[in-house]
Amino acid sequence: MPKELAKERRDASVARIAARQHGVVTSAQLRIAGVLPSGITDRLRAGHLHRLYRGVYAVGHPNIGNEGRWMAAVLACGEGAALSHRSAAALWRIGPLSAPVDVTVASSGGRASRQGIRLHRSLTLSPADLTRRAGIPVTKPARTLEDLRRVLPRKWFARALREAEFLGLPIGEDFKPDRTRTDLEGLFLSLVRRHRLPQPEVNVRVDRFIVDFLWRTECLIVEVDGWESHRMRSAFETDRARDARLNVLGYAVVRFTWRQVDNDAREVARTVRNLLRS
Repeated sequence: MPKELAKERRDASVARIAARQHGVVTSAQLRIAGVLPSGITDRLRAGHLHRLYRGVYAVGHPNIGNEGRWMAAVLACGEGAALSHRSAAALWRIGPLSAPVDVTVASSGGRASRQGIRLHRSLTLSPADLTRRAGIPVTKPARTLEDLRRVLPRKWFARALREAEFLGLPIGEDFKPDRTRTDLEGLFLSLVRRHRLPQPEVNVRVDRFIVDFLWRTECLIVEVDGWESHRMRSAFETDRARDARLNVLGYAVVRFTWRQVDNDAREVARTVRNLLRS
């Protein structure tokens, strides 16, 4: 076979591997594709490969994006490694991007950390804790939250948990949504103070109901809904019947979700202020 044709086939094989891995390959995969160590050197010199970590390369160009960066870090840490902690949260879309990349390996020793990688070693990590998302080995949502709970401040962990609940991720029984109810009410009261709204009565009885927040003179009730309100049809119907009864008694009832109180506090405060004035 002519050398040029053989090289084209090797390059096509490398391109297929890289396409499945967000633009990155390992030296072992290059060898399987027929690229010898000397061929790797030649491709590095020609700018066809770009070294990211020892034995891990970007194909074609170094601008590989977040998925490529995560995949490269996992590949650099060897067999059984998985994206974890803050980086797994970013991949699951329950946390912001962070650097360096968090990777967990199932051991108590082994290879050293590499620049740009925060390496975690765990004796409890098992295949049951792992899955793939966008082709990247990653800890499952429940394990990701378990890891985050140990490294994040309570406020930031609660936010990640709420995002996981909102997205409907499988997070298991250890992270029940009603555990964050008190946090949600506290968050709303902080919003009231921060935006200098009149202080409401909290968890008081109106007719046969206990309402979250009441401005008695203005006949305004605010209810803050956790994720369970969106998950259960019976809860949805009960809340609507409750609101209708309170409306008949002359109260205006407005509901806000976790995401509104946490992510759109200014608009929530504006709405409450306008209702109090009216």
